[in-house]
Amino acid sequence: MSKIIPAPVKIHITTLGCPKNTVDSGRLAGAFTAEGFVSVDNEDEADILLVNTCGFIKDAKEESIEEVLRLAQMKEDGRKLVVFGCLAARYRNELLKEIPEIDGIWGVGEETGIIEYCKINMARGGSREGTVKMPIAHRPSPIASSFAYLKIAEGCDKKCTFCVIPSIRGAFRSVRPELIMAEASEYIKAGVRELILVAQDITNYGKDIDGYDLVALLRDLASLPGDFYIRLLYLYPAAISGALVECIAAGDKIQKYLDIPLQHSEDRILRLMGRRGTRTEYRKLIRTLRRQVPGIALRTTFIVGFPAETEEEFNGLIDFIEEIRFDRLGVFMFSKEEGTPSAAYKGQVPEKVKHRRFEEVMKRQALISLEINRDLVGRRFRAIVDEAAEDVTLARLYSHAPEIDGVVIIERAETPGHVDKLKAGDLVTVEITGAYDYDVKGKLMSDDGL
Repeated sequence: MSKIIPAPVKIHITTLGCPKNTVDSGRLAGAFTAEGFVSVDNEDEADILLVNTCGFIKDAKEESIEEVLRLAQMKEDGRKLVVFGCLAARYRNELLKEIPEIDGIWGVGEETGIIEYCKINMARGGSREGTVKMPIAHRPSPIASSFAYLKIAEGCDKKCTFCVIPSIRGAFRSVRPELIMAEASEYIKAGVRELILVAQDITNYGKDIDGYDLVALLRDLASLPGDFYIRLLYLYPAAISGALVECIAAGDKIQKYLDIPLQHSEDRILRLMGRRGTRTEYRKLIRTLRRQVPGIALRTTFIVGFPAETEEEFNGLIDFIEEIRFDRLGVFMFSKEEGTPSAAYKGQVPEKVKHRRFEEVMKRQALISLEINRDLVGRRFRAIVDEAAEDVTLARLYSHAPEIDGVVIIERAETPGHVDKLKAGDLVTVEITGAYDYDVKGKLMSDDGL
């Protein structure tokens, strides 16, 4: 005779912000699963609504608050709302005061507290659906089959004058290599095709581990068996060593793609930002990368409207962008964040000027991106399938990081009889047939290689 037990409590986690938050949410979901909770994709089915918030800049904070308010309207029948992450760490008391519907609030790295709270508050009746005749379900933390983020460090020791991350996430500390290797092995066994290394600054990895650094980690990861790639995100430009460049150039499993946030090109602004490096040094670094790693795709981000940024300095940034021709480029308008030195700087730039400068950079980069994409037409590449739908399949080249860059659009009409057989995580050969500002079109080729 079956034993009547409480139905498993269902959770839904909404994740906002950067890939580092994605990793945090995935680990929290796995910890919940180990405690007998069930993760559901549909928030309407959840007993507990959790929001992993971002508090990096103004727009991110507003998005997080809007999401919390939206979910607050869904509370009913004992459903709980739990808020955590960067915004919660910065504005815990303010959020509780302004949004009383929040049942629990935690900062960063407080997963144990979140789980214990949920266990205590949902223990009395199980799920909102009462009881059922079934065992408590267990399922792994959901991951994308085509890629997975590996967070290799937490916190930051840099003193950038615009950034709140050190005050939220603390000092830099590396994740032990054996833990990274174990997690990577699990992902590879599960069929993940791309391991994406993330941290606030991955070039700093190993500074707190004797005799071990990012190069050593890359070599160890690349030695794992399997058909997969490694992608590097968020490298501090002044810390990219010759040994690292050589490792990237020589590693068959390392994608020839680097995300190097430069933040600006003009020396005076860089000094005000608390950034190491100069325009001349950045030029030299990029020339070295392109010489030693032929075909490398470079992504960067810039901040416009930093306090005291003159029109001449902004034009210098535009000239730098035109000269370097980055494959990928993101731009942020300066956000005046409480507690940062730059928030008190004189010469705050008007919002209208920030918007104009933002639009100018994006317009210039769109033209550059289109020209680079047009140069790909007629060429063949290996690609990773991310989504395989009925009418169209989306894949990525080595020059595409997921969720932030463009994609290869493969239409059924271009490759009849093949698209419907694809699934996320497949490795395919594509020929580029068309170009847009950020995406490209492609068709599947036979499996006989490039």
